[in-house]
Amino acid sequence: MSRYGATPGGSVTVPALAEMKKRGERIVMVTAYDFPSARLADAAGVDVVLVGDSAAMTVLGHGSTVPATMEEMVMLTAAAARGAERPLVVADMPFGSFQISDEDALRNAVRFVKEAGADAVKLEGAGPTLSRVAAIVGAGIPVMGHVGLTPQSAGMLGGFRAQGRTAAKARELLEDALALEAAGCFSVVLEAVPAPVAARVTEALAAPTIGIGSGRDCDGQVLVYHDLLGLYEGRAARFVKRYADVAAEIRGALERFAAEVRSGAFPQDEHTYAIADEELAAFEGGLAGTAVPEGRVHGPPGQQ
Repeated sequence: MSRYGATPGGSVTVPALAEMKKRGERIVMVTAYDFPSARLADAAGVDVVLVGDSAAMTVLGHGSTVPATMEEMVMLTAAAARGAERPLVVADMPFGSFQISDEDALRNAVRFVKEAGADAVKLEGAGPTLSRVAAIVGAGIPVMGHVGLTPQSAGMLGGFRAQGRTAAKARELLEDALALEAAGCFSVVLEAVPAPVAARVTEALAAPTIGIGSGRDCDGQVLVYHDLLGLYEGRAARFVKRYADVAAEIRGALERFAAEVRSGAFPQDEHTYAIADEELAAFEGGLAGTAVPEGRVHGPPGQQ
């Protein structure tokens, strides 16, 4: 159920995030792409769950966020929304879902709310995106903005690199963030922005800023679920802090399982179900004289 105001269950709302900024309380946001990860984020006290189009890379195995489709994102958002009771659920609008027209953007945003149970949507960039934001907000759907490094348009930015590193670019970034707020965004993500620039943008906006690689002065912070948990191997982005090495734990558990299956150590009696002696006797008695289909063997592996 969408949560645009206070609710008896204590769910995080759009107005609640604005109040958190006023009180100086930091906002915690993580990405999540399914029911169990969103449920764990909820249990950990996370404020906002972003169903990011980063799922294209972390879940679906693509090399960038661009291939994510509306159908995939709606499915993932619905799963995460079922697991997130307290957090605000924000659906990332994938590439192609809002760039074509205001009408397209609104139609797809409505799908995220009606079909997937999202509380809000997130759009990348400013410029033409501003009219999309206004159209969606005008229909009553909260919108989170995103400036700085915008992965969907990384090719236009010269790759995955920090943004706003010259005076002119920093000023442009500030103006874009202010324009997104004026268009109706309730919050703005600042990705890979120099910390002093992000601090100035945060000070200028009434809307909360959520930083990712943009310093500690943002009103909140977000990391990708798979990044912070170490759910993959290899080099992480500069701004990532790994709080666990879950990939190693999972691989080790799978290796132990495989070894025990191959050795016969798993399953043990405690992992199986019993049958009463008289029922087993009746079952086996009923098999007496039953013909075994040709090619069928009796006995456990190694005893045929």
